[in-house]
Amino acid sequence: MKVLVAMSGGVDSSVAAAMMRNEGHDVIGVTMKMWKGPNGEAPTAGCCTVSDAEDARRVAAQLDIPYYVLDYTEEFMGGVVERFVEDYVDGRTPNPCVECNRTVKFTRLVTHAEQLDCDVIVTGHYAQTDFDGEKWHLRRGGDIAKDQSYVLSMLGQQQLSKVRFPVGPLKKAETRAIAAGLDLRTATKPESQDICFVGTGNYREFLADSGVEAKPGPILDRDGTVLGTHEGITNFTVGQRRGLGVTVGEPRFVTSVDRASATVTLGRRTDLEVRKLDVNDVVWVDQPAFDRVLIQYRAHGTPVSGVVAEDEHGATVVFDSPELAIAPGQTVAFYRGDEVLGGGIITRSTPNSDD
Repeated sequence: MKVLVAMSGGVDSSVAAAMMRNEGHDVIGVTMKMWKGPNGEAPTAGCCTVSDAEDARRVAAQLDIPYYVLDYTEEFMGGVVERFVEDYVDGRTPNPCVECNRTVKFTRLVTHAEQLDCDVIVTGHYAQTDFDGEKWHLRRGGDIAKDQSYVLSMLGQQQLSKVRFPVGPLKKAETRAIAAGLDLRTATKPESQDICFVGTGNYREFLADSGVEAKPGPILDRDGTVLGTHEGITNFTVGQRRGLGVTVGEPRFVTSVDRASATVTLGRRTDLEVRKLDVNDVVWVDQPAFDRVLIQYRAHGTPVSGVVAEDEHGATVVFDSPELAIAPGQTVAFYRGDEVLGGGIITRSTPNSDD
């Protein structure tokens, strides 16, 4: 089998490439160039740095496999970066890694693999797939602490038939042990936790550098009392407690951000309780699963029980018990046991007190 391995320069994709080569497959390694700054500079933190590409190139050389760099900066800018900026301007809280998977890695890369006559693409994600003779299943990775099935919840049958996750069943320690046994340079390389195009700064600085103009507005309490003013809604996300710029004598949290009026509303912890979500851009791994499911709304969050129902705009989610601080823009994934059923983007979260 001829496979295209997406090599990020980290230990997981390095081991994925090694495993496929050791299984006797015809392996091609590629690094996806996703981001460059306004002056053409590469990112200095997160994934996709120059040093990451160099690590990937040297691992590929050690494994004796061809290696190329693919330029996806245009697709990444339009599908990920611009949406990231638009979401924050609109008062939403996006997940750029999910959008990167949705619009670049498992669409553009699959197409590129087909053009190179590769049968499948391979990544270092901690998730698992299997085929039952009729359809593909997507399941959690073997290392629950590193499970990445949440950020893959937008994959359907067509994409799953074309992807493989060799390290998916492994624990992270096992992956590093394999890398060490092969003397790969990435064996002890730390994981990146930064958003690649934001780097070591913060997203507010990135938004300002991207030309987003701050629009001042009021900070209100839940009862409408004016508590102060702010310099721009991009400085606030639902659930935020620190850096609010006001003092009221007891803890307050951001409960909503309204773009139209540039209003930030604060409330008590109980005001963050959410019972219902509206979801759009829903993608199902196979058939729609409008039923009682497990629901996960953060990358490494604990799944909780509830019901997902069909809606004219996509779906609605009703939790069995209220959940805290869920913001529009976040991804929600649906599970049955360890199997991913699908996912979508939250457009509205209804406070428990409004039910």
